[in-house]
Amino acid sequence: MAIGDNINDKEMVENAGLGVAIGKSMLAVNKIGDVFVSDNDSDGVAEAIEKYTDISEKEVMLH
Repeated sequence: MAIGDNINDKEMVENAGLGVAIGKSMLAVNKIGDVFVSDNDSDGVAEAIEKYTDISEKEVMLH
C-alpha cells in the first residue's frame, strides 16, 4: 500500500499493490489511485491504515 497526494507520489501510488489517493490530491494522483480516502486534515492516512490493513488507530498511536 502506498498513500499519496502530490505529483512526487504518483509513481509510488501507481506501482503499489494498493494505491491510495488522499482527498484534495492532485489530479494526476487521483487518476491512478485504486481507492480514495479523506484529506490530511481529516486523518486520511489513518483512515487508509485502518480500512486497508488490520492495524487500528490505537495501535498506530502506541508506536
